[in-house]
Amino acid sequence: MSTDKITFCLNWEATPYHAPLYLAQKLGYFAEEDLKVAILEPNDPSDVTEIIGSGKIDMGFKAMIHTLAAKARGFPVTSIGSLLDEPFTGVVYLKDSGITTDFKSLYGKRIGYVGEFGKIQIDELTKHYGMTPADYTAIRCGMNVSKAIINGEIDAGIGLENVQMVQLEEWLTANGRPKDDVQMLRIDELAELGCCCFCSILYIANDDFLAANQDKVAKFMKAVKKATDFVLSEPEKAYEAYVDVKPAMGSSLNRKIFERSFAYFSKDLQNVKRDWTKVTNYGKRLEVLPADYEPNYTNEYLTWALEGESSDPLADQKRMAAHQADVAMKGGCRRCVASENVAASA
Repeated sequence: MSTDKITFCLNWEATPYHAPLYLAQKLGYFAEEDLKVAILEPNDPSDVTEIIGSGKIDMGFKAMIHTLAAKARGFPVTSIGSLLDEPFTGVVYLKDSGITTDFKSLYGKRIGYVGEFGKIQIDELTKHYGMTPADYTAIRCGMNVSKAIINGEIDAGIGLENVQMVQLEEWLTANGRPKDDVQMLRIDELAELGCCCFCSILYIANDDFLAANQDKVAKFMKAVKKATDFVLSEPEKAYEAYVDVKPAMGSSLNRKIFERSFAYFSKDLQNVKRDWTKVTNYGKRLEVLPADYEPNYTNEYLTWALEGESSDPLADQKRMAAHQADVAMKGGCRRCVASENVAASA
């Protein structure tokens, strides 16, 4: 039997930054577009692109590097928009681990990672810094990197500034320790990428589904854009509505994760060409993409005016880093002051 519902799989369990999707459902924005959407959570985040690429699920969320690698491996998926732009990602550790800002301090340490690409990234970085994979112990933790650090199972692990860093800050505070005992070696800086967009969270779709349901997909993106507008314009009301859908979001920890994710929400949902070019090149450097690979994204389902690209993205990242440090100290849902140097709209 078939269903007229769009099946949509999260990139992992429901998280504060998934608010626009759930609010599009709760507030009737999907219904306004005559859409029915079934939201699913994966048992293993590593399975998402494979399941969508196989056609068993229509759409979902996934990071840019995984979306690129999935199609290169024969799973036909395409990004149709962005949820989160450039969340800071890196090797997260506590000061008492013996790790410092020198990457070589990871020598002999136990490093946790989520899925296979985390291991590939760390292996490539060790090579970049004159080390080998034999110089550290890799431990696959899935989404439990913070727990593994707290339990002493690993010395550090790959995580996001707006998720794992927040989890560890909360644990430190509860144990009478300063928040800044948790630190991050940012992968974009270590690898000299000039961007941290490889972990931008995307709306992706199965290519066959996309070809057969172009009108539905455009309506879907219109609904989540409306929900995103609500989140950005009225974050307090939006988060209260999200807690009604997912009561677990009402915790102090999840509220802080939402606040730290707020500045990363893509305002216009566009796939940024510059970022895709950089991450495609990074994927080739990691040898997960062939030399002639063309990035698999489109903005054709975004039916509104798109913002121009910044002409100084590195300055934007510096502003974002300072902004996020301030949010970590003071809290609140605040957007980062945008660059004044913006190119003409696409």
